[in-house]
Amino acid sequence: MKRHILIIGAGGVAQVVAHKCAQNNDVLGDIHIASRTLGKCEAIVASLRHRTALKVDGLLEAHQLDAMDVAATTELIRRTGAGIVINVGSAFLNMSVLSACVATGAAYIDTAIHEDQLKVCETPPWYANYEWKRRDECASAGVTAILGAGFDPGVVNAYARFAHDEYFDRIDSVDIIDINAGSHGRYFATNFDPEINFREFTGQVWSWQNGAWKSNRMFEVGKDWDLPVVGRQTAYLTGHDEVHSLSQVLGIPNVRFWMGFGDHYINVFNVLKNLGLLSEKPVTTAEGLEVVPLKVVKAVLPDPSSLADGYSGKTCIGDLVKGVKDGREREVFIYNVADHEQAFAELGSQGISYTAGVPAVAAAILVATGRWDVRKMANVEELPPRPFLGLLGQLGLSSHISENGDDRELLFP
Repeated sequence: MKRHILIIGAGGVAQVVAHKCAQNNDVLGDIHIASRTLGKCEAIVASLRHRTALKVDGLLEAHQLDAMDVAATTELIRRTGAGIVINVGSAFLNMSVLSACVATGAAYIDTAIHEDQLKVCETPPWYANYEWKRRDECASAGVTAILGAGFDPGVVNAYARFAHDEYFDRIDSVDIIDINAGSHGRYFATNFDPEINFREFTGQVWSWQNGAWKSNRMFEVGKDWDLPVVGRQTAYLTGHDEVHSLSQVLGIPNVRFWMGFGDHYINVFNVLKNLGLLSEKPVTTAEGLEVVPLKVVKAVLPDPSSLADGYSGKTCIGDLVKGVKDGREREVFIYNVADHEQAFAELGSQGISYTAGVPAVAAAILVATGRWDVRKMANVEELPPRPFLGLLGQLGLSSHISENGDDRELLFP
């Protein structure tokens, strides 16, 4: 068994990860939290102690770390004895943290694809630009590296694999639909890191259609979806991580990602973009200061973790899968509904952070107990989905399936 967790990052998702690790520290062992800002790590530790989150007595420590520094990260992994590193820091850190895991033999888990700060929306498939180039390195070192173990990517990948294995002989399309029907009450805010959020939407929208990459502009293609609990919602074709692995790993000819946006979000986004305020390229002010417009916007927007108190409403995220079973056409929607107020009551978090953080802990438990300790790099859809989805239900994220008007919870005994 691998034991002892190092969580890198101290935002809203890290808070959820830390709490869920604490609730399962009888399996996971010591818990360490590290980021550039020590105070944020200490605040999470204080929250855990306030909520008496630890299931059994155990070590809980905060550390200051620049995770771009491979040597420093390697030293911290060795000093803490961490057998599993859960990286929920900025997506810019992934390759540095992975290098430290390879150097120490610790398992690596992240929730989003690596990004280069100087590049936006690179050539698809995105995983081939960084992560997949290091498959042989991980296999040679015997290091388990689980990629994209959040909700999307992550749980939706497992839904696609589950449908592939148990509901279809042939899958023709997977449409991943992500709707946040909640309200945080702020004039404008993003539910996770604004810099990463906006970078997703300022480049090309890549989808996989008829076995080839197709490019669109953001908000160019919209569609209304009638979904469980949240009802009829408009979502737009959006570029997203899981399209770039599911299309290649499972060989599905059509993989698309749809995200819900309100008119107000779109209007503000377009104004910021048209003014050049979402650019990742530095500009020089009249005073001679060099600034990155996107980082300035990030600095003035609310911290996503601050949105939790007073956030109301629900999310609905799932896979609409179409194909053939036993010679007949079939269509199923496999999904989860999360409640912002329930997430806050349990962990002091908002629902988006909750859905992103809980799956990473489920992955860590599966690595710790050996079921996902594969000693190589793997995307979630390359791993057995049943233990993952079953564990998610125990941790607070139930899965449901809707087919021909029949809607039921999926149970994994």
